[in-house]
Amino acid sequence: MNRLAFVVASLSLSAAAVAQSSPVPQPVGPAAEVQAAYNRVKPNILKSADKMPADAFTYKPADDVRTYARVLNHITEAQYHVCWALNGTPPDPKAVPAETADKAAIVAALKASFETCDKAYSSLTDAALTESLALGPVKRTKIGLAWGNVSHDNEQYATLALYLRLKGIAPPSTEK
Repeated sequence: MNRLAFVVASLSLSAAAVAQSSPVPQPVGPAAEVQAAYNRVKPNILKSADKMPADAFTYKPADDVRTYARVLNHITEAQYHVCWALNGTPPDPKAVPAETADKAAIVAALKASFETCDKAYSSLTDAALTESLALGPVKRTKIGLAWGNVSHDNEQYATLALYLRLKGIAPPSTEK
C-alpha cells in the first residue's frame, strides 16, 4: 500500500511540475495573432494617457514636435480611420477633440476609439482577413489594416513613453 501511495504521489507531483512549466497556449492563426498584438499595446497607451498629469498635456520636448495631447489625438484619429473601415461604419468627423481640449475629453475620445477597435478586432476571422476594403482611393486587406494599426499604435506608444520619461514618469510597460 505504501508503494502505491508513493507512486500516486510521485505521479501527481510530476504532473503538477509539468503543468507549471508548460507554456501558456498562445493564439494561433493570423486573426488571433493580430488580436493578441492589439491587446498588448492597448493598455500601455491607455495607461500612458492616464499617467500624464492634465497640465502636461500641452508638453512637447521641442518647439517643432507635437504636444502630448496631439500624439494622443493622432492615435485616436488613426484608430478611427482604420477601425471604422474594418467595421464598415462611416467616419464621424466630430469624434476627435481639439488638441487644446482638456485631458478628460482627449482620454474619453481615445477610449472610444479603442472601443471601436475592440469591435473591429474581435470580429476578425482568418477566413475574412484577405477581404479588401477601400480607404479613399486605396484598397487594403483587413489584415493589412489591422497590422498597420497595431504597428502605428506601437510607434506612437514609443513617443508617449519618451514624453513620460522626459517628465520623470515611468512608462506603463516598465512598471513591475
